[in-house]
Amino acid sequence: MLVDSHCHLNYEGLVEEQDAVLDRARQAGVGRFLNISTRESEWDDIVATAERNDDVFASIGIHPHNADEHQHVDEGRLRAAVDHPKVIGIGETGLDYYYEHSDREAQQRLFRRHITVCRETRLPLIIHTRDAEDDTLAILRDEMEKGAFPALIHCFTASGAFGDAVLELGLSISISGIVTFKNAKDLQETAARVPEDRLLVETDSPFLAPVPHRGKTCEPAYVADTAKFVAELRDTDVESLAATTTRNFFELFAKAAA
Repeated sequence: MLVDSHCHLNYEGLVEEQDAVLDRARQAGVGRFLNISTRESEWDDIVATAERNDDVFASIGIHPHNADEHQHVDEGRLRAAVDHPKVIGIGETGLDYYYEHSDREAQQRLFRRHITVCRETRLPLIIHTRDAEDDTLAILRDEMEKGAFPALIHCFTASGAFGDAVLELGLSISISGIVTFKNAKDLQETAARVPEDRLLVETDSPFLAPVPHRGKTCEPAYVADTAKFVAELRDTDVESLAATTTRNFFELFAKAAA
């Protein structure tokens, strides 16, 4: 069984035929899905999708792109939302300095609020970081000194040095279909050497369809293609990689296992 540890089932491109999308993924061997939220207005729909499907879980969080308009989302608001039995993670949250859709300080404030709730609830933090390695790492190190918390970098595309640093902090790394792209040599090297117990796979669908589906709307079934590619990078078979990444998912997202 494979797990798509990060997908957006309620986004345009998937939500219009959500049931069919899920069925295709199940036929491809995907047994669990983590449906990710990025803004408060999505939370109810994200949770409702999880309620309708036994194999779908939900996250609660605010994407850094949306930080400016979500400064009202404090720790109490997050705590109340993550109390639902199908909510197993907090995020996605983090820092994105590539597009700068939100003020950097606003992103940082909201990132730290998510971390506080993660530390209190022990629900894993799902981190998005782009062109913000130094500040992401500085915040993680500072917050870890206040008390450890479970977390992963989703859709990892950062440098190998950043990967080493977050692994040292105890984080996990999730690999998306970007790893299959011809120009992703650095990412391929990182994916090949992530410790076995820290590795997850994802689609980030409907974005970033892997080879051989580039140009199409990405969907959770395609995590099988990413897993096959990563297995080859790591000189193992896809069945072993599926077993490893599925085990890692349930160990990190312990509420899903329960």
